[in-house]
Amino acid sequence: MPDVDLIESVEPAAVDDICLVHDRNYVQRLLSPKSEKAIMLDPDTVFSPSTGKAAVTAAGAVIKAVNLVFGRSNYRAFCAVRPPGHHAERDRAMGFCIFNNIAIGAAYAIARRLAGRVAIIDWDVHHGNGTQNAFYDRSDVLFISLHRYPYYPGTGSAFEKGVGSGSGFTVNLPMTPGSGDEDYRRAFEETILPLLGDYRPDLIMISAGFDCHADDPLGGMGLTSGFFGEMTAMLVGFAADRCAGRIVSVLEGGYNLSSLAESVGFHLRALADG
Repeated sequence: MPDVDLIESVEPAAVDDICLVHDRNYVQRLLSPKSEKAIMLDPDTVFSPSTGKAAVTAAGAVIKAVNLVFGRSNYRAFCAVRPPGHHAERDRAMGFCIFNNIAIGAAYAIARRLAGRVAIIDWDVHHGNGTQNAFYDRSDVLFISLHRYPYYPGTGSAFEKGVGSGSGFTVNLPMTPGSGDEDYRRAFEETILPLLGDYRPDLIMISAGFDCHADDPLGGMGLTSGFFGEMTAMLVGFAADRCAGRIVSVLEGGYNLSSLAESVGFHLRALADG
C-alpha cells in the first residue's frame, strides 16, 4: 500500500469560491447569524446552527484536494465530507445538500487555471441535478451521471445533453431499478471510458455516492461492495495515462452504514493502489 496522507483540518471555502457556483445572496443568507433553532430548507434538508460551518468546511476540503492533486504528480484524493453536495442548486438547498462541493471544486480548478477541462463522473443512485445545472451551458466540464431513473429528484433523462456551448457535454446514463455490476461495467467500458478518451480532461472528479449498493435501503440497485473498487480502478487507470493521475473523489450518498463503510474501503484501496 502506497503512503497515504490523512488531512484532518482544512480551511473553510472562501465565499468568493463558493460563489463560483452559487448565488451570493443565497450564500450570505445561509452564513449570516442564525437563531439557535434548526430550520428546514426543503422537506429533506435541515439547517442547524452548526450546518453553515460544516458546509463551508466540506467545500474547503474539495478545494484543498484540488490544490493537492495539481501540486504532486499521480496524486489522488478522497474527501470524506458532510453535508453532501450534488443536489444543491445555484440558489437553493436540496436533498441534504447545502453547497455543491464537487461543482465548487471543478469551477475553482478552472477559475484558477489549474485545469482547462474537468470531467465529473457521478455514480450516486440519485441524479446530480445541481452539478448538471452548474455546467449545463459550458464545455469546460464534462458531466457524466449514472443513476436510477426515474427516481428522485426527477431529472437526468438521456435527452438532457446541455445547451449552447455545453451541448453534448452533459451525458446522462439512466439505469433501471435493480441494475448490477455487469450493467455498470458495460456503461464504463462502452460509454464512459471512450467519452473520457475523446474529452481529454486535465482532472477527473467523482461524485462518489454508495447508495446504489444492493443493501442500501433507498437505492433499489444491485451493486456489490467490491465493484466500487472496480469502477475506481478503471478511472485510476485512465487518469494515470491521460491526466497525470489526477483524481478528486467526493463523498455523496450512502444510507446503510455497513455497506457504505465496506464500499468506501474498496474505493480507497483502488485510489491508493493505482
